[in-house]
Amino acid sequence: MIKINEIEVFNFKGALRGMRNPLESWDKSDSYYDENNNYIVGEEDMKLALKLVKAGNEHAKFMRQIFVSIDITAPDYWWKEYATYKIGTVENSTSTMHKITSRLLTENDFSIDEWDASDIGMLNNLNELIFKYQNQEVKDKKLWRKIIQKLPMSFNYKRTCTNNYQGLRNMYFQRNHHKLQEWLDFCKMIEKLPYSELIIVEK
Repeated sequence: MIKINEIEVFNFKGALRGMRNPLESWDKSDSYYDENNNYIVGEEDMKLALKLVKAGNEHAKFMRQIFVSIDITAPDYWWKEYATYKIGTVENSTSTMHKITSRLLTENDFSIDEWDASDIGMLNNLNELIFKYQNQEVKDKKLWRKIIQKLPMSFNYKRTCTNNYQGLRNMYFQRNHHKLQEWLDFCKMIEKLPYSELIIVEK
């Protein structure tokens, strides 16, 4: 399971202005703000942007200046793979350190497609430990550690992530045919971003 929301994309104007710095061709820029204050990428700017993207990352540095902020809730097994792309990214995560014992867990806290007896047993065992910890006058650090250590890879974490169009382009082409459904859903989100052709266009 992966949930993606609170999607914000910003700095097209600055990125495209910088894109034209090398040849000082600012006078050819045709992007503009419409009546709703949306930034519209013009035909000439898009033509140059796609040309640079197709030429390779070293020519498309402006893509690093188109920023994306998103909230992602996903299981630990997906976050481990996402960590491969941590160059130029920032994340703020929910905290098991502070919050894992604040409430009993439910099935919604895990990415398990089909629950069976062993999964229910795992959930019940964790909740028994959490309940015991909650009702201690003096909190037992060893018990807290046991709860943390028993969390499975399917446990969901929410993180607010900042990335950029070039980073997302790398992810898209490396993960668009991945075995994990979470990556396929993530790539579908990328395809719906503003001017996503800059990300998904083939070289």
